Amino acid sequence: MKSEIEVFREFIRKKGLRNTPEREAIIKEIFATHDHFDVDELYLRLKNKKQKISKPSIYRLIPYLLESGLIQEAYFEDGHLHYEHIYGHEHHCHLRCLKCGKIIEFEEKSLKKIEKKLAEKHDFFIKAHKFEALGYCSKCKVNI
Repeated sequence: MKSEIEVFREFIRKKGLRNTPEREAIIKEIFATHDHFDVDELYLRLKNKKQKISKPSIYRLIPYLLESGLIQEAYFEDGHLHYEHIYGHEHHCHLRCLKCGKIIEFEEKSLKKIEKKLAEKHDFFIKAHKFEALGYCSKCKVNI
């Protein structure tokens, strides 16, 4: 399997764009952890590692990472989109606690069956789906 950097280099070359060391540093930082992130968090992580990368550079890169299939939008919270890297990972869904923000990732085979049934029923080609359930984790549900 190709590395995320190799995938991005191929993608950017096909688009006729140039690659930069800054873009690769951002990608390396995204893939250095399995946490969900927003641009502000990613910027602070890079800044703490003494990387000289601006927020606009990150904002400009995000659409390319989405289009290349390296990351996806995970959820919207506190006025920010949060992302996660997906390249090399199986499809999964999320349970998100409304109180503490905890995210539980899970795979559910029966969702594939529902997806297929919906596609047939509505004569629709489904390329992907996102499933996020909002509620309270085991620690927080005791206090609601």
